[in-house]
Amino acid sequence: MLAEFAQHLEIEKGRSPHTVRAYLADLRALDTFLARREVPDAAAVRLGDLRAWLAGLGAAGAARSSVSRRAACAKTFFRWAQRTGRLPADPSLRLLAPGKDAYLPGVLRAPQAAALMDLAAVAADDDDPLHLRNRAMLELLYASGMRVGELTGLDIDDLDLRSGTARVLGKGDKERVVPFGVPATEAITAWLDAGRPRLVTAESGPALFLGRRGRRVDQRQVRSSLQGLLAHLPDTPPLGPHGLRHSAATHLLEGGADLRTVQELLGHASLATTQIYTHVSVERLRSAYQQAHPRA
Repeated sequence: MLAEFAQHLEIEKGRSPHTVRAYLADLRALDTFLARREVPDAAAVRLGDLRAWLAGLGAAGAARSSVSRRAACAKTFFRWAQRTGRLPADPSLRLLAPGKDAYLPGVLRAPQAAALMDLAAVAADDDDPLHLRNRAMLELLYASGMRVGELTGLDIDDLDLRSGTARVLGKGDKERVVPFGVPATEAITAWLDAGRPRLVTAESGPALFLGRRGRRVDQRQVRSSLQGLLAHLPDTPPLGPHGLRHSAATHLLEGGADLRTVQELLGHASLATTQIYTHVSVERLRSAYQQAHPRA
């Protein structure tokens, strides 16, 4: 049944291999738990079994977000199994999970982000193709707020440098168009003119960003280039490429962008996901209040 469920996720739902692996890992963990409770098969699972599983995870110190994710996984599996006739009933119908913590990972302050981009530009002055690439990747990540996997999947034809937009393939194979500004355009142009032609090989294909051997760049290389530059900037939080996405969203809201616009830019399916960034709006409101109200 797990193999069939994996096919459903991959083929019908268009989930990524990483997502499918995560779902299967959670369901195997549930299977192990049920075996210890001597539940003979999936048809014998009851709501109390699922509640006991989640309670055990919480008692073991699992984060609320992890417990919530595993509950969602179980509900997706049992709903599918019941709908397709593999199980007579769905035991997860009334299963509740703790809400996710509104946790925002470390972000750069706007001056820190500017310093990072300046440092990448200085490094690219030596005309090393990898430094030109690193500058272009970081400028585009921060300018567009795209995911690192979306960045590494870009092809040359996905960019329109005249309009400053990129066509991105996001989660669930959903396509969206994201804008980027003049600094990113300049960095990408320098990479395409003076960097990429020196790395391109027969294996490069249409990939926008390449590694030293001419193959499509991978996420580890993006992370390494970012962390190498951050190491030269004092007082910056430890963060990976996703931190630039969080920083972009935070700075957009600080600059007055509305939540719906940021949701569209980031490719969030739900506005609730985007709302983790609204703390910056509250901070901006508090700051304005303290400066303007006579009784603040």
